[in-house]
Amino acid sequence: MVDSCGCNKTYDLKVEADIGADALWCNKCYCNFNIGDFSISNDLKDELSQWILQYGKWIDWDNNGILPNGVDLEEIHNEEGLKLTEKVQKELAGKYKVSFSPSIFAKNMKI
Repeated sequence: MVDSCGCNKTYDLKVEADIGADALWCNKCYCNFNIGDFSISNDLKDELSQWILQYGKWIDWDNNGILPNGVDLEEIHNEEGLKLTEKVQKELAGKYKVSFSPSIFAKNMKI
């Protein structure tokens, strides 16, 4: 149980990528958690950290848009995030409910 969010105590987590944030969030109040506060393996913590560093590779920051292959890059990132979520779920089984929140930036920009 994590007690450092606006919910006071939560067992409902989500894996989500964002710039400058760890990958674990409260799925209710959206508080970002320090990944070091969870009993997951160092290998998985490293994988999550590397995944976070790849966030936004599909974004054209200078023009507030997406790169030509941005939708595909975002989809690859989301597929990796889903796999990592399954690993987190497995390592935290019985302690937390864990879901995945995919990036939709490129898809929204394409509309």
